[in-house]
Amino acid sequence: MTARRPWWKTILGLVLTALMLFPVYWMLNVSLTRTGDLRSSPPQLFPTEPTLEGYAAVFDQQLPALGTSLVIALGCVLLTVVIAAPAGYAIALLNLRGGRTLNFVLLVAQMLPAVVMAMGFYAVYVRLGLLNTVWGLILADSTIAVPFAVLLFTAFMSGLPRELLQAAAIDGANVWRVFVSIVLPMSRNSILTVSLFAFLWAWSDFIFASTLSRNADFIPITLSIYSFIGNNTTQWNAIMATAVVASIPAAVLLVFAQRYVAAGVTAGAVKD
Repeated sequence: MTARRPWWKTILGLVLTALMLFPVYWMLNVSLTRTGDLRSSPPQLFPTEPTLEGYAAVFDQQLPALGTSLVIALGCVLLTVVIAAPAGYAIALLNLRGGRTLNFVLLVAQMLPAVVMAMGFYAVYVRLGLLNTVWGLILADSTIAVPFAVLLFTAFMSGLPRELLQAAAIDGANVWRVFVSIVLPMSRNSILTVSLFAFLWAWSDFIFASTLSRNADFIPITLSIYSFIGNNTTQWNAIMATAVVASIPAAVLLVFAQRYVAAGVTAGAVKD
């Protein structure tokens, strides 16, 4: 018979959850507040006369930026998986010489501040003509996602049954055929996990966008939100409405992919 959880733990959990979710609620509250009520003192805990003028401004002005962010995020996902999956396969299953050293280098690469990387990218992009381009942002965001993805793929693929791979090789499958036909289908959870994290990194990126694409014709939503900030007035309800709309794709992905993410992150942690 399972022991019942003490009531105070339930209350404590609810209080902590409410504290963590309060910024989300306040973002939604401000997005529905009229401009004239934003400076009221004390601030309104609930919008007494809710308005959708902030959301109207979002859909009137921010749709191109949302589309740009979506293209960048999906491009980052595709590039990350294409690079990291074969790399993880080679390190985990092909006895790649120097694999441990490469894993250490990838771990160190994740510790580099994004600001430092952005400065380096700026100097390189000026010479390559990639400054203020969508492709430049996709490449830059992928450099954050790829090291994590390679480490995760390596951990997962190292736990795959070697007997199955050896049987495929005996049947005449070459290294590439084993990777495409056996390893990738068995790595679905890790692929979904990598894709989710790569999407979220690219979707929420601000440092690379502000450094490498500030004057571009198409900018992501993290930069476009500044169009609501003026010298004399700031449209806070429009800013918060933009934040709410921009949070929806990430929230939906997390809800639908959470069980695959849990399986993908813990894969390879326990060995028989």
